[in-house]
Amino acid sequence: MRIGEIAALVGVTPRAVRHYHQSGLLPEPARRANGYREYGIRDAVLLARVRRLTELGLGLDEVRGVLADDEGRGLAEVLEELAEDLARQEEEIRARRERLSALLDEARAGRLPADGPLSPELTALLAGLGELPESAMAAKDRQILALMDVVVPEEERARLMGLMAGAAEHAREVYPLLDALSGADADDPRVAEAARVLAACLPDELGVDMPSGGPDGAGSSDTSLADALFADLAPAQSAAIHQAMRLVRERREQTR
Repeated sequence: MRIGEIAALVGVTPRAVRHYHQSGLLPEPARRANGYREYGIRDAVLLARVRRLTELGLGLDEVRGVLADDEGRGLAEVLEELAEDLARQEEEIRARRERLSALLDEARAGRLPADGPLSPELTALLAGLGELPESAMAAKDRQILALMDVVVPEEERARLMGLMAGAAEHAREVYPLLDALSGADADDPRVAEAARVLAACLPDELGVDMPSGGPDGAGSSDTSLADALFADLAPAQSAAIHQAMRLVRERREQTR
């Protein structure tokens, strides 16, 4: 048989046969005098086995390992691992479909934010805020939350968003003070008052969990994240936030 004939017989493409040769899964057959490969029944049987194994979901390296074991002792172990992997994929797909279903319900009801999709935790937090006043700092705060929604590990996100929800109740009091610092220098006398009010809104736990890069935390492992969070703030706004976080940390230390 020529390569096209064995490929058609087994139900693969000639390109796949050549790829199996290059990968070492299928030995090169003898060649005719004209240079064409000549395949026999044993080649077809081996090629059919490769096809069956790949259709089960085995990678080429796994197929190679199975074929190398002439007695097939490794096949059961490989198939068990494949079954476990498929079970994990099914669970992940099920969770993703549940998440997608919830998002579809929100979208159809017109409640999906323009910057969605967001995690259920952040969606609930933003819903609790309701309609916010026109505020550049409120818009920035939303951007910061959306970024944290992505970069914070899933196992920590619910806890952190829960802490933020408690602080969000006082957001309307803080935003005007921070908005007023737009364009101001870090030594503006209004910084201390804004920091005091913001610190009073924040739970003690945020003094530990929030990144502390910038003037009060240069060199920390979270500096790059903090730089991204506060890059667009005016010096006075950034100073107020960092002072507030320091006040929260100090308050936490005093209550221990």
